[in-house]
Amino acid sequence: MTSPAEVSAATPLLTELYPRIQQFYAGQVRHLDAFRAEEFAATFTEDGVFDHRPGADPLLGRQAIAAAVSGYQRTKHAADPVQRRHWFNMLQVFPQDDGTVRTEYYALVLHTRPGTPEPQTGPSCFVTDVLEVGEDGGLLTKFRRVRQDHLV
Repeated sequence: MTSPAEVSAATPLLTELYPRIQQFYAGQVRHLDAFRAEEFAATFTEDGVFDHRPGADPLLGRQAIAAAVSGYQRTKHAADPVQRRHWFNMLQVFPQDDGTVRTEYYALVLHTRPGTPEPQTGPSCFVTDVLEVGEDGGLLTKFRRVRQDHLV
């Protein structure tokens, strides 16, 4: 458990870092929701890991991530005019000694179809990321693990 003194010492860093991470995630999920596979994959490090498919091996590297997102669009949503929205919330940020940042948050996926104003809720998930802060101050996802709540 984090002590009050540790929280107090980290407050200046978190005050600056927290909104940057939220901005990063807002852009990242917009690429995913719009099926911009290459742009989404570019938000990961070259050797990034995306572990999001229950029972399957994690995706390793931008190329594999882009191919999987693109393939999902072609097979799952090619004829389905769904609008997907990923909602990330309850974000916690944990700066690490090696300069990376571990985050934990809840994620919901909502699906809305033309003519149906009520969205359908997809999986509820718990997500753990490791983010790298580049020399330019930009963020990239080095590792992401998504665990669907109904499978825990």
